[in-house]
Amino acid sequence: MLHRRQLLGWLGAGAASGALAACGQAEARTWPVRYSDAEWKKRLTREQYYILRQKGTEVPGTSPLLHEKRKGVFVCAADGNPLFDSATKYDSRTGWPSFWEVRRGATGFSIDYDVGYPRTEVHCARCGGHLGHVFDDGPRPTGKRYCINGDALLFRPA
Repeated sequence: MLHRRQLLGWLGAGAASGALAACGQAEARTWPVRYSDAEWKKRLTREQYYILRQKGTEVPGTSPLLHEKRKGVFVCAADGNPLFDSATKYDSRTGWPSFWEVRRGATGFSIDYDVGYPRTEVHCARCGGHLGHVFDDGPRPTGKRYCINGDALLFRPA
């Protein structure tokens, strides 16, 4: 007969193995733009590398892109892939640049469990770089909030 503690242990182990398997799926993909880890370190700033290649997060409220209001396009800082049009940017009051829509085919998605529960990770469709996460609490017309690290982006004015 299983004791409650043993049962909870087995349930927790099963959940953790599923989470670890899901995390590994995103890393197993092959991206059109690929470099060695050493080359990424040369190409990116320390902050960009931390976010794009190590799935880091910048301190909220620190990105100059929070205040960017010109017309243009936000591109991946790693490979220049156009990701978000300035017309879709809005102030979500979260401390990170936020958008209600992504350019078609510009990003990919995976589930991560980095904080103990599932979140939808947003990554660049060309290099696989981590950009941030998408949530279902954004404005109309999509209801999405793409909460993106400013250090993962560059802005190209129109």
